[in-house]
Amino acid sequence: LLGFVSLSQYSAVDSNPLSLYVMHPFWNAVVKIFPTWLAPNLITFSGFLLLVFNFFLMAYFDPDFYASAPDHQHVPNGVWIVVGLLNFMAYTLDGVDGKQARRTNSSTPLGELFDHGLDSWACVYFVVTVYSTFGRGSTGVSVFVLYLLLWVVLFSFILSHWEKYNTGILFLPWGYDISQVTISIVYIVTAFVGVEAWYAPFLFNFLYRDLFTAMIIACALTVTLPMSLYNFYKAYKNNTLKHHSVYEILLPLVSPVLLFLLCTTWIFLSPTDILEVQPRLFYFMVGTAFANIS
Repeated sequence: LLGFVSLSQYSAVDSNPLSLYVMHPFWNAVVKIFPTWLAPNLITFSGFLLLVFNFFLMAYFDPDFYASAPDHQHVPNGVWIVVGLLNFMAYTLDGVDGKQARRTNSSTPLGELFDHGLDSWACVYFVVTVYSTFGRGSTGVSVFVLYLLLWVVLFSFILSHWEKYNTGILFLPWGYDISQVTISIVYIVTAFVGVEAWYAPFLFNFLYRDLFTAMIIACALTVTLPMSLYNFYKAYKNNTLKHHSVYEILLPLVSPVLLFLLCTTWIFLSPTDILEVQPRLFYFMVGTAFANIS
């Protein structure tokens, strides 16, 4: 913590048009509702708890991710509305906590660390919750594919902070804002059209589950990764990198890679086929361990 505090000087760049022209004006209006005595960390924690609530709400109605499959009892439509609204509220609170900190002149390195820790842990909650819209089975994606998609999200998260570690600037990823708004809309739409609507192909034989998978992978490969490498390259050309040896540059990526290798090895060598038997618990374990090391 002392090392983090001594090195911490928050500097962020947000170039996402959705964020700049839609969400930030909205958050600027929302933050005025909060009293100035309300601690920013409480706003951060409240938003995080909404994601946790969504996770356990879906765990009750869809414990094994079969609820959206044909011939299974589906999640009640009203639950999707609740999940959609709470997801958007959590996203909103995550957007206004920093504004509240600056508004009340209470920004601290500890607050940044707290926000980072909860953001890293939140990744698993919203990924696993959105999985219930498609689930597993003939119309969904396998639990192993979702495991890989979870890691795509986790590596996208750590990549933006790897940028900050090396450049001194946190370039906020475009995918986060787009995904949160899209996910919230998908939940609400599901409440009105039912999960059966996602069974049908939307283009030729390309199913919505395939679109879900393709969007996550494409966003990581065409937006997050290229922008991270480009920002790193700019810092290198401008001689503003914070670290210069290969060891120091790559150090933040070592622990996540090791965790991925260990967890994947566990999946393939598990005598009880743990991912198939307890996918939700396994995802939770991966996300919690990732939050601890990131």
